[in-house]
Amino acid sequence: MQAVRKIIRPNEHGQIVIDLPTDFQTDRVEVIILQYVETAPEVATAQTDLTDEQTLLLSFPVATEEDLRFTEDKRQHLNQWN
Repeated sequence: MQAVRKIIRPNEHGQIVIDLPTDFQTDRVEVIILQYVETAPEVATAQTDLTDEQTLLLSFPVATEEDLRFTEDKRQHLNQWN
């Protein structure tokens, strides 16, 4: 699957124009509009050598130690049913 990620500003009429690369060959596309949230400067700088897909994956939330403990507790609880 091909993906294009662009950060753009709507024009004065609230419209956006997306220019697809010439090698993006398809007759239909799915468009998802999300509000842009600035990333921390140190994260943005570290991502300059990454592909668009890698940058997108790194923008997702990261699990905390508490999240991981909760998941492990639930896994142990479910394993008792085996």
